[in-house]
Amino acid sequence: MTNVLGIPILTYMIFIPLAGAVVMMLFFPREKTGVIKNFTFVVSLLVLALSLWLLPGFEAENVRMQYVEEYTWIPSLGVKYFVGVDGISILLIVLTTLLSSVSILCSYKAVEERQKEYYISLLILETGMLGVFVSLDLFLFYVFWEIMLVPMYFLIGIWGGPRKLYAAIKFFLYTLVGSVLLLLGFLALYFLNANPEYGSGELTFNLLELYKMAPRLPAEHQFWIFLALFVGFAIKVPMFPFHTWLPDAHVEAPTAGSVILAGVLLKMGTYGFVRFSLPLLPKASETMIPFMALLAIIGIIYGALVAMAQSDVKKLVAYSSVSHLGFVMLGIFALNSQGLVGALLQNINHGLSTGALFLIVGIIYERRHTREISDFGGLAKVIPVFTVFFAITMFSSIGLPGLNGFVGEFLILVGVFQVSKVYAAFAVLGIVLGAAYMLWLFQRMMFGGVDKPENEGLADLNKREVIYLMPLILLMFWIGIYPKPYLRILEPAVNNLVRQINLAKAGKPIDGKAVARPAVLPKVPPRSAEEVR
Repeated sequence: MTNVLGIPILTYMIFIPLAGAVVMMLFFPREKTGVIKNFTFVVSLLVLALSLWLLPGFEAENVRMQYVEEYTWIPSLGVKYFVGVDGISILLIVLTTLLSSVSILCSYKAVEERQKEYYISLLILETGMLGVFVSLDLFLFYVFWEIMLVPMYFLIGIWGGPRKLYAAIKFFLYTLVGSVLLLLGFLALYFLNANPEYGSGELTFNLLELYKMAPRLPAEHQFWIFLALFVGFAIKVPMFPFHTWLPDAHVEAPTAGSVILAGVLLKMGTYGFVRFSLPLLPKASETMIPFMALLAIIGIIYGALVAMAQSDVKKLVAYSSVSHLGFVMLGIFALNSQGLVGALLQNINHGLSTGALFLIVGIIYERRHTREISDFGGLAKVIPVFTVFFAITMFSSIGLPGLNGFVGEFLILVGVFQVSKVYAAFAVLGIVLGAAYMLWLFQRMMFGGVDKPENEGLADLNKREVIYLMPLILLMFWIGIYPKPYLRILEPAVNNLVRQINLAKAGKPIDGKAVARPAVLPKVPPRSAEEVR
């Protein structure tokens, strides 16, 4: 079922958080903190339910966009409200709604000041993130991309740590620079499509129409546009050397901000490369493989080595993200099905494992108000349930067989090995280093004697903490033991993407994603491709 009360489900899903924020802003007194928390959590659960509702009706074998909604927005500019999902985006949507609910629940005790504004920011942020993953119009994508920036800036700048203003401004400036170059790249595609020599001869931001331009777009044009998009997306990933904003943002952000930042916002960069750079600019993407692989490998090794040297557990987890996302980028630019499927699955895996790691760091920080690794030791004797959750998450992060990280890493290695054995060797080195710093962290915090009096009376996980950690733990095991449902969603869309890239590189016309299936009730006949256009 794709419609609810006559309105397509994606519109509900995107704008319910925004509507909830407006309702809270207008009608909820600031002192009613309990009502505000519960209302925000209920809104997030409703959006999570809608995202899960997408899955039963989703046809994985159908590589065209599904649940499509298309309405004219700014006719004079060729801008439309055009949204839809496919196998590449639907899992990211579910991950976003899940982590949004988890982030709200974990904030109940962690945030005590300006709670109304805090929860309003989280709801607006959810609207921006969901809009990014469903937009099929470049202008609409850019609007949601920018909407997401503002609430995250406030989450870091108001509810962050001692250096929150520095971290928030650095995050804002880095992302803003990337956004400006991203807009320039989109405008170049917009005007090039108006040239009949390359495109349809129309001014449009329609992504599916712009895909058709890829076979005829000259390599030199593709190269410069690729660079513009590269900066915008690489900052968001973040790739080396654009990563320096991330550790500061993670360390200063509240726990919920770190969870969303690692679990969802970083995925927007990798998603941008897969959704825009590869299919729109296939010749440039192939040319840039050595450069992208070099930056990815540097990020893998550098992130792991710097993580190993950290004394702050949150900063260690932050640098681990630089290493893990370098691994994802290496899989993406293998430009084959195995590498891309592994990279997209590892996106989900990283969101689960690193999101859970930041939750665990937040839990221990609430009890001890310190993140220095040297302030802990012997916690396994004091808080055994916490230790079990920490161990599972740590093993997931380092890719232990039976947990989710192993499946994604294995597929990436298979894809990368087909391209270059040297790249694969460096990727394996990153895995080894990742295991070293995570095991060392766990050993220093959990084992040994309880040498600090402050650690002796620590409370173990309470029911609320178990409730918001448990879904992530269960998904780690599910993907690690039985990944077939996730691969069944990803593989057809990725195979179609690889086929489109190969057609475009050969200068042959593209089909497939160029035709969308409208979001109508099953009994209504679907529109033709001409009507969708």
